[in-house]
Amino acid sequence: MKKLALIGLSALFAAMAVSLSGCGEKEDETITLKLGHIQSEQDLWHVGSLKFKEEVEKLSNGKIKIEIFPNSTLGGDRDLAEGMKMGTVDFALIAGVLGNFDKSISILELPYLFRTHDEYTKIVDGAIGQEISQNVLKSSGIRILNWWDRGPRHTTANKPINTPEDLIGLKIRVPEIPAMVDTWKAMGATPTPMAWSEVYTGLQQHTIDAQENPIPFIYGGRIQEVQTHISLTAHKYEYVTLAMSDKKFQGLSKEQQDIIVKAAKTATDYENNLVVTETEKLLNEMVEKNGLIVVKPNIEPFAELAVKAHMPYAQSIGMEDLLNRINKELGR
Repeated sequence: MKKLALIGLSALFAAMAVSLSGCGEKEDETITLKLGHIQSEQDLWHVGSLKFKEEVEKLSNGKIKIEIFPNSTLGGDRDLAEGMKMGTVDFALIAGVLGNFDKSISILELPYLFRTHDEYTKIVDGAIGQEISQNVLKSSGIRILNWWDRGPRHTTANKPINTPEDLIGLKIRVPEIPAMVDTWKAMGATPTPMAWSEVYTGLQQHTIDAQENPIPFIYGGRIQEVQTHISLTAHKYEYVTLAMSDKKFQGLSKEQQDIIVKAAKTATDYENNLVVTETEKLLNEMVEKNGLIVVKPNIEPFAELAVKAHMPYAQSIGMEDLLNRINKELGR
């Protein structure tokens, strides 16, 4: 009996040794994670993605590889979000589509919610931004690692936009985001939701009169070829999230998670600084090469009208308390 017991114990210890050995080998394995976005390889999003890849691979000594898929290779925004929810996409750069999963983040889509970049960062980098991130995580399984700046959105047209009166009857393309549609109506324009891929042709054929976007988007979309003026309305301080599938995040070791978080912070600082320096250069290039005329309106009359649409929109999605807290935080 003792002999049998010893044999049994030996077998048990051998099995444990094999199991532990297997775990060690698994920790040493190289893993490859996928990051998708909708922009081209020339866009600042892609440059920031390359920085994230570089940092992750450096911090992990090559044990974590990041494979980047630009140009909507893994699908559009909704596809990327659904992929992260299911765990088939590991990372993505996405923004407004998250409002389909959680209403609280939709409040950030309101034009003139923020009047300055400092106001924007105070909210997204503060307690309210963390709360919104947690809401998105709970409702979608998508973990917001960081908020990347895109710069303020400005308005282009074939005439100067100096006052809200200049918006009356103006068919302006906007994203298919209800908060933006409602606010542009309040400012007097005729908002026309349209896919970004159709905007250049729409302006060229005069289906629409104007559009609004951050300067890098305007430049990348060659809008300066079909519009004569850019009015610096700065009506929306724009973000895109560097997001990750929580299913994938939870499947990583603590050490691997720390690497991802640290690399995301470094890439975010890099991207945000790049947006500031490149935006000015791109605007100057459009002025010098394309003759784009820069208009600097007083934004207060636009903001006064826009704010009238804020609370009705917030009430329509049950987020009036969140809007009130944001305004209180900003001293309004």
